[in-house]
Amino acid sequence: MPASSDLVLFTRKSLIVLALLAVLVLCWALTPVFMLVFGAIVVAAMLLSLSDLLRRVLPVPHGVALAIVLVGLTGGLTLLLWMFGAQATRELSTLSESLPGAWAQFQQWLGETSIGSLVQEQLNAIRDNLGRVVTSAGAIAMTVSSGTVDLLLVLIGAIYIAAQPRMYRNGLLHLVPRSAKPVAADALDTSGRALRLWLGGQLVAMVVVGILTGIGLWLLGVPAAFALALIAFLLDFVPIIGPIVAAIPGILLGFTVSPQVGFATFALYVVLQQIESNVLQPLIQQRAVELPPALLLFSLVVFGSLQGAVGLLLAAPLTVVVYVLVKRLYVRELLGGDTAVPGERD
Repeated sequence: MPASSDLVLFTRKSLIVLALLAVLVLCWALTPVFMLVFGAIVVAAMLLSLSDLLRRVLPVPHGVALAIVLVGLTGGLTLLLWMFGAQATRELSTLSESLPGAWAQFQQWLGETSIGSLVQEQLNAIRDNLGRVVTSAGAIAMTVSSGTVDLLLVLIGAIYIAAQPRMYRNGLLHLVPRSAKPVAADALDTSGRALRLWLGGQLVAMVVVGILTGIGLWLLGVPAAFALALIAFLLDFVPIIGPIVAAIPGILLGFTVSPQVGFATFALYVVLQQIESNVLQPLIQQRAVELPPALLLFSLVVFGSLQGAVGLLLAAPLTVVVYVLVKRLYVRELLGGDTAVPGERD
């Protein structure tokens, strides 16, 4: 009889282990779907922030505010495309046609300088790594342009989530044991606030960087300044790597004008990066979320390696959410540590 009960216990434990392994395998296989879901959450957080901002001005219900925001965003995007769509398309086409020649001209100029051979060796040494970075940036653009179905899923899912955020929050909390629900609810609310604060701060930084880049390149006489400013605006959403990738075509086109303009363009991007890192971000992070730079860098590498362009694009907001949940649930709740949690109400 004891042997029979031991066998039953062993079988039960084995089945539990196999079930857990099956769940882990299933979760890993569904990781791309989870990334799309998180993308919808990010867009929904932006929509909720805009609708809450509108409700501070107009005392309207949440659904009405969200509808106004959606109509305003659609109309604004349509207006921008009507006003600048032709110019952006023309300059982006010019940019794609000019870059190969600009790179060849830069290499030729470099070979004629006294330090050209030394610099050329360094460029050759980092060419593969740089190529991977540029490929990642290109993959982001391809994902946005060719992944139409995924993009529509994210947008539609974001609208559904933003329309009834409480329903999805409460549904998620149903999966948590009753004793842990208050803590889990607080952690979800805190991570949501932190995500919305980060998105707001990042959007401000993106707009400022895009405007300053366009003005600076236009004053220097760099071709396709509008398209380069648009690239700088979009890629600034990806911290650290995005601004570096955005600077490459601008610097190359600067060298097509003259070496002096090329170096001035390089200096412009460096100055703008310093302004963003040392002026904009500290001011924004006072009211948003301050992430350790090393943590952000390695999260970009990890998520980019695991999920490619989508992982690279969502690495920063995903790190914000994970960072807040770890500090709130693990450091404070489990370890009993006294730590400040981004997004927490005062």
